Amino acid sequence: MKSKSPKFNAALNLIAACALITGATGLFSIANAQTKLKWAHVYETSEPYHKWSVWAGEEFKKRTNGKFEIQVFPASSLGKESDINQGLQLGTVDIILTGASFASNSFSRLGVSYYPFTFRDADHVIKYGKSDIFKELTDGYKKATGNTVTALTYYGARHATSNKLFKNCDEMKGIKMRVPDSPVYTALPRACGANPTPIAFAEVYLALQNGTVDAQENPLPTIEAKKFFEVQKNIILTGHISDALMTVISPSTMGKMNAAEQKLLADITQEAAVSATNDIRKREGELVDEFKKKGINVVTVDRNEFQQRVLKAITFESMKMDKKDWDRIVMIK
Repeated sequence: MKSKSPKFNAALNLIAACALITGATGLFSIANAQTKLKWAHVYETSEPYHKWSVWAGEEFKKRTNGKFEIQVFPASSLGKESDINQGLQLGTVDIILTGASFASNSFSRLGVSYYPFTFRDADHVIKYGKSDIFKELTDGYKKATGNTVTALTYYGARHATSNKLFKNCDEMKGIKMRVPDSPVYTALPRACGANPTPIAFAEVYLALQNGTVDAQENPLPTIEAKKFFEVQKNIILTGHISDALMTVISPSTMGKMNAAEQKLLADITQEAAVSATNDIRKREGELVDEFKKKGINVVTVDRNEFQQRVLKAITFESMKMDKKDWDRIVMIK
């Protein structure tokens, strides 16, 4: 057989070299393909929770050189809070902001921080987020679900708004009060003879407007952001729950990251939580005067009277909580 010419052999070598380069480039691209993640919450785009979630997503993308891209879905656009909690297990969301009240459906002890009047103030909530008891409870939640809690953001002291004015526990009797769709929020209205009515967060304004319920309870910044003050005559400063939001990441999402990336995401979400907490605390301090200027009747009440009624009426066991956990939280200094 006649041998090939040198030019022919050179051409074959060039083609082979190009194929190797193309193959290597393709493998490199696959190895470094961008991973897109979904971060869901139920809050408005105007609120600090959204602003700092977006920041965290952008920061994580930047610090991983574009390997991960996080898209934040606000305002219940991927479902109400119970839906996005379920979404972590179903794989429909990767990261969420949620109250421990909803996460406690999977690990009941975690809901103890929602027993009314557990926290003295915002500083107490923040110290709780750094405490051994918080780590113990979130570790138990992770064991039950696989989900990882990376950060805790102060949400604010929950106060009541109502078109039927009340100044003490007895005057709440018969009031239909919207609460989130989680049993832990029912303790105060139940203790005072009101009718707790679970309604999804996105539907609360309309329910207040059309009289489906008489009242609701949320922190002052949320009352402002959701414009509940437009359809409620009174703000009653019960401060019955000092609330917080957990940043929670699904096990499948953590499995897409190496140890360094997991730590980086935890660090960034903690940075975001500190910034959002600072924003909320600042706004919370400004809003009483601003609501008064709008003509809203802002009422101060005896919180101790409400607390004693709850302690007498609602046992920890009835809410699937452990009083020993509550005692440890209360003792945090």
